[in-house]
Amino acid sequence: MSTTPRRSTTGLRKFLDPEQQRDWIEGEADLIDAEERLESLEQRFKYVARFEKLLHRPQAQDVLEILGVYGQACIPIPRKTERHYWSVSCLPSTSDKPLIRVNASWMELFTLYADGEGLRARFLVHLSHFTTDHSPAQGDVDKPFLENCVATPGDVGYFFPRGEDIFGITVRGSASIRKFLAERRILRAIRTFNVTHMNRGRNAYQASHCYSLADTMLAG
Repeated sequence: MSTTPRRSTTGLRKFLDPEQQRDWIEGEADLIDAEERLESLEQRFKYVARFEKLLHRPQAQDVLEILGVYGQACIPIPRKTERHYWSVSCLPSTSDKPLIRVNASWMELFTLYADGEGLRARFLVHLSHFTTDHSPAQGDVDKPFLENCVATPGDVGYFFPRGEDIFGITVRGSASIRKFLAERRILRAIRTFNVTHMNRGRNAYQASHCYSLADTMLAG
């Protein structure tokens, strides 16, 4: 008699069952994270010079503060899942020249760029969270809602990356980025997208993880 092999548990499901994940997304659960971080000293030292270079940028203080908010609000059990299920890179060597980027699995989650001496953020989320009828239809984006989530309506923009039900949102200025991250519906959308990709398995960007930046994200 043949038996169907059991599918192995992958991603965030190793630590949180679907109900716990849903409750966290809705802000109805305080998850218990690890007390200690599993850290590679070799990996930490690898990006110290880049981190120090970032600290000399005029945006450095805002970058660290916003990363702190993002790390505590948008990543579930961040200590337990650090590097292996999400990572943050410092001044990554990509053509768009970001200051920092947060990834999970093979997906970009959140990026901060220099915008003059200020900041510009890019968030990737599910399109269906930002349409008037909650469908993944590009023509039905709820623009008034997005404009209400920033300090000035002109601070927000959006684009459509390749992929099913994926939506890119850009936000200019640290004040607008902070306001955006404080909006409950926005936070729920970011959490949902992040959980989706953390559930897809191990992070493909472990080698670019910057522990010095992660210190800020995990300081709360």
